[in-house]
Amino acid sequence: MCGFAGFSDLQEEFSGQEQHWLDLARRMARRLAHRGPDSQGAHLSRHCALAHARLAVMDPEHGAQPMSLPWRGQEVTIAYNGELYNAPELRAQLEERGFSFQTRCDTEVVLAAYLAFGPDCVEQFNGIFAFAVDDPVNRRVFLCRDRFGVKPLFYTLQEHRLAFASEIKGLLEFPGVSPVVGREGLCELFGLGPARTPGCGVFQGIRELRPGHMAVFDRLGFREIPYFDLEAQPHGESYPETVEHVRALLLDTVERQLASDVPLCTFLSGGLDSSVVTAIAAQKLRERGERLSTYSFEFEGNQEFFTPSSFQPDRDEDWARRVSSLLDTDHTSLLCSNRQLAASLQSAVIAKDLPGMADIDGSLLYFCQLVKQRHTVVLCGECADEIFGGYPWFHRREMFDGRHFPWSNNLDQRRGLLKPELQEALGLEEYVAQRLEESLRAVPTLLGETPEQVRMRQISYLNIHWFMATLLDRKDRCSMYSGLEVRVPYADHRIAQYIYNVPWEMKCPRGEAKGLLRDAAKGLLPEEVLHRKKSPYPKTHNPGYEALLKEELSHVLRDSAQPLHKLLSEEAVSGLLHQTYDYGKPWFGQLMAGPQMLAYLLQINTWLLRYHIYVDV
Repeated sequence: MCGFAGFSDLQEEFSGQEQHWLDLARRMARRLAHRGPDSQGAHLSRHCALAHARLAVMDPEHGAQPMSLPWRGQEVTIAYNGELYNAPELRAQLEERGFSFQTRCDTEVVLAAYLAFGPDCVEQFNGIFAFAVDDPVNRRVFLCRDRFGVKPLFYTLQEHRLAFASEIKGLLEFPGVSPVVGREGLCELFGLGPARTPGCGVFQGIRELRPGHMAVFDRLGFREIPYFDLEAQPHGESYPETVEHVRALLLDTVERQLASDVPLCTFLSGGLDSSVVTAIAAQKLRERGERLSTYSFEFEGNQEFFTPSSFQPDRDEDWARRVSSLLDTDHTSLLCSNRQLAASLQSAVIAKDLPGMADIDGSLLYFCQLVKQRHTVVLCGECADEIFGGYPWFHRREMFDGRHFPWSNNLDQRRGLLKPELQEALGLEEYVAQRLEESLRAVPTLLGETPEQVRMRQISYLNIHWFMATLLDRKDRCSMYSGLEVRVPYADHRIAQYIYNVPWEMKCPRGEAKGLLRDAAKGLLPEEVLHRKKSPYPKTHNPGYEALLKEELSHVLRDSAQPLHKLLSEEAVSGLLHQTYDYGKPWFGQLMAGPQMLAYLLQINTWLLRYHIYVDV
């Protein structure tokens, strides 16, 4: 995994000031150095500059980037961030076409595939990736992002110039790109946050290449082109055939994602999703004579203060140790203190360039820093709930009424925190309703499906395109901030496409959430693990952490120079400081309850301050 940045101008050449333009590209990439601490490189042609920060995972001694290959009398150059899981098969196919390879890096395979197939190369890829190609042969720059947006890619257009980067902070280094936030950005933060509308970069003029899209920048201008979305198709397999199909896909995708020339581990909570991935990975590594390392996460005081809820029925720690023992993994339990958690809030903003899931982000960032001390690649169980239907809103009808996003179905508190004049100017309800309506119109369905079948497709589609995207964004930024690569086997597009068309009664047999996944994993784990009730990513239940947040927010309220005063009602925010919170009643997702609202507001203040945000409403 890596980070890259670049820019292109197809009307004016960069000749004559080569050092100036190379220095600019390097400055942009330097802001992304955490993504690629192993090496750096830069490239400049007449119309394009690329700079790269590399995290070496495959063939560490070779594969420096940007990478160029000769083609039709010129050189075509790529800057790439990702992992191509079908690289061996694709390499063999390209060798049959006459290509030869100098490295074992998938970067070279991606570039050769682009030369062989042009933009259609993306149809050949199984992996997580974002990349940019300087193609002087066709006088264009080509951008591409993987099907579900596991790897990020942001861009901005300024007249006839395109700039792009793996993270927003890289773009903010480009001349003329300013940290301005208007109505749309504020509606994203207060109406949808920490989710984002696909493609929205929150900052004015900054966009994110949408998942499953490529983009071409040439003399005709810039255009985004979709190459993948979920398709509605009839499901013709019986339940036993479906179970076997899912099992085969799981075994294949996990085995593919174990490819690494650097130390690899898994995150293991002891829940179904991570335990299945860990069981497969442990078995495959045993066959190679290796022992898998695993990590679980815990928080100071949770043993004393944890209270079960419908969203979080039990703690992970005992389950993680039990599964580790069963699978004979080298297990480490990582602990985060209250003060470490509070301190992580600022770092998480810088990692993401935006306010996010508060201490849920911060704790992951902190844990990833510890994991990076021993490992460079991690497999995790993220995305199974979105794809197989594990969340409560798949099962509780009152949580999705078709008028609100199911993970955030009440805007009253969010709106009430804003200054009255800003409430009127933003119109949060209208903005959120429009984003939801746009998404529902895009849901693929089949003719003749019942209203209930359509409704379940809607929930699935929204979860994959919105909620899963939020978690993938969090996972990438919080892990890559420490140069740690996290892979997500359940986000394999073959699994997602197949499961999207499996009827709900097969996904949830016997009325059991994710029963299909549990049946597909039989024999890999004992029954008590296979049928453990869902428990999400852990969070702190320690009232000491809440006290720290209230103390910090009180300081912000007492300091009139803090930027949060420009947006929020001081009376409404003060009211938050005197509440006793129910940790089991989230306002976003399953984890963000009262303390996370306090933390989210602190993150917004940090963001406004550290990024020198100009609010234009």
